[in-house]
This record gives sequence, C-alpha cells and structure tokens, in this order.
Amino acid sequence: MSPTIGVFDSGFGGLTVLRELLKTVPEADYLYFGDTARLPYGSKSAHTVAKYAISSAHFLEQRGAGLLVIACNTATALALEDIKAASSLPVIGVVEPGAQRAAEISRTKKAAVIATEATVASHAYQKALARRGITATEKACPLLVPLVEEGWAEHAVTEQVAHIYLDEIFGNGAQGADVLLLGCTHYPLIRPLLRRVAPAEIQIVDSAESTAQEVAKQIERGSPGKNGQVHCFATDSVEKFRRLGGRFLGRPLETVELIDIEA
Repeated sequence: MSPTIGVFDSGFGGLTVLRELLKTVPEADYLYFGDTARLPYGSKSAHTVAKYAISSAHFLEQRGAGLLVIACNTATALALEDIKAASSLPVIGVVEPGAQRAAEISRTKKAAVIATEATVASHAYQKALARRGITATEKACPLLVPLVEEGWAEHAVTEQVAHIYLDEIFGNGAQGADVLLLGCTHYPLIRPLLRRVAPAEIQIVDSAESTAQEVAKQIERGSPGKNGQVHCFATDSVEKFRRLGGRFLGRPLETVELIDIEA
C-alpha cells in the first residue's frame, strides 16, 4: 500500500510537481499545501523560509502524510536540511532529482539552469550539478513567473522574454551546454515555448518530472489501476487557488480547504 504523499509549495507552482506525481504514482493519495498567504518565498530570508516550510511540513504530517515532497525550489534551496531535521518523515526536494537527471543525459558536462532570483542566488542547482561533475551557468528569469500566472503560456510577449533570457544565457557563458534545467516549478507550463526558443541541440530537464520519478523509486507502490484522492489546502483565497491551480495541475481542482497556519 503506497503512503499518503504530502506536497508542499509556497503557492501554485508545486502543482506541476503534483501533476507529474499523479502520472507516475496515480494510486497514492495526495495532500497538497499551498502557502499562498505568505508567498512569495523568493524575497524572504533563509530563516523565514525555513520557519514557514517547517510549519507547513508539520501540518501535512499531522494530516497523515507518510512522505514529504518539497515542491518549492526556494524552500528546497534554502531550507531542505532544516525541514529534514524538523520532520520524522522522509523528505524529497526538487533540486537533487533535477540535477541528477541533467547529469545523466549531459555529454558535454555543461548545463544551463534557469530559475527565480532566490534559487539562483542560493546556487543550489550549481552546487548539486558540481557534485556530479557538471559545470552550470545559472540565469535568473524573474519575468517568467508572473507571465505564467497571467495565463500567457503561449503569448508572443512570453516568447520574446524567454528569447531574451535564453539568448543571454547561451550567448554569455553556457557555450557548450547541452542541457537546460528548469529550476522553477512554473516553467513546465512554458516548456513547449522554451523548446522552440532554446537551441535545437539542447535537451530540457524538468525537475518536476525528475522529482516524481524519484518518489516512485522510494515508495512501496500500491495497487495498479487504483486512482488515489487529492486534497488541497491553501492559506489564502480558495477561489484564486482553484482558478490558477487548475491551470498548473492540468485538471479542475475540486477539494480546496482554507487553512489558517498561524492559528
């Protein structure tokens, strides 16, 4: 019997990780916690991110999670060890699985990483790739998240912005890279657009996909053919969570419960 899997993010982006988990381990039950009242985490200190993430992890533990997935790049980059120390459950973050997959497929041993400013400033992906013998060039792409949340995944403006960012990274430092690692959970929504914009020889690695595969390896699989349940919790507007979240998950969100995590 597969465990109940708790998935945590500061907002909606982690739903792309949940989407991959539902494809890879559909028989598990999922608890998704989006800390929407306290986002964005990217502008906060490591201490504050750790405090918020630990309280959210404890909430999921109390609700019956048997495994925690930190589907937030910022929380993984800044607070993974703190979360592991504070939780009695196995904890998987999004950085290591993405770095591992990039290392497996890179032939030139060079990668480009695009992420938010906080994730890039932490150099979490650069360090994880370096441990695997890969030289990484990182690029913060702060405009992509608001464009994705606006629903502009296929908009000409988004394509122009992505072109500017990718032209900069591949023109100024990532020469010879053969892998583009998506270090933000919003970016899978614009993967087709990034595929068009990136040089043809570049392979794209989505850390959401890699994380789901890592979870599948680590748990005892349940009955094939059974689909588990998904229950979502948000710390701010349930209506907004449903509206935006359905776009990230790729299907309507039915059960969303409003939680006061500070109480």
